[in-house]
Amino acid sequence: MGGPIGLLSKSPELFILWIIAVLFTLTIHEFAHAAVAYLFGDDTAKQMGRLTLNPLPHIDILGFLMLLFIGFGWAKPVPVNPYNLKNPKKSSGLVAVAGPLANLLVAIIFIIALKIVAPILGPSNLLVSFLFMTMSISVIFAIFNIIPIPPLDGSKVLFSVLPDKYNDLKHKLSVNGPFILVAIILLDSFSPFSIFSWLFGWVFQLLPFIL
Repeated sequence: MGGPIGLLSKSPELFILWIIAVLFTLTIHEFAHAAVAYLFGDDTAKQMGRLTLNPLPHIDILGFLMLLFIGFGWAKPVPVNPYNLKNPKKSSGLVAVAGPLANLLVAIIFIIALKIVAPILGPSNLLVSFLFMTMSISVIFAIFNIIPIPPLDGSKVLFSVLPDKYNDLKHKLSVNGPFILVAIILLDSFSPFSIFSWLFGWVFQLLPFIL
């Protein structure tokens, strides 16, 4: 059985830890979007129950099943009304970048925690495994979401800094971005040319030097 769900038969405890790590990472990411939107004047996410650290309101069932079976998925996007934001263009970029930055902050905290507990508990300890999983997933999630292709967060950051003269480009990217992203994911999954493996590979090469 492929995907992370393959862990269920090989190591049920690691599978459970993976589920918790993914839910934690997704929740922190979406909560950060909602919190920064609220900070800048838009309470849409709060009104819809998304300004919460409870993972359930953030889960998209199809996206979560995709994560289980193929290792790629998504959470429910946090609703944001840019017209409620103070300085809508600038604030939209800050709301978008909040999710990836929150994931990077978690990764840094967990790296520090790993440096403290790993030498004491050993690499096979479940707490160490959980910290490592969450740190790795957080870094990958942050890097993936900052790619400037709609509907990823990076596109919203890009749009917030592009002058109005590029509105036509923004529109074309908004319309075609999801198809481009799906094409890249399919190319990555079913061809020898693995874009995401290349993108994330350097992270894992650096980890032994960080930990």
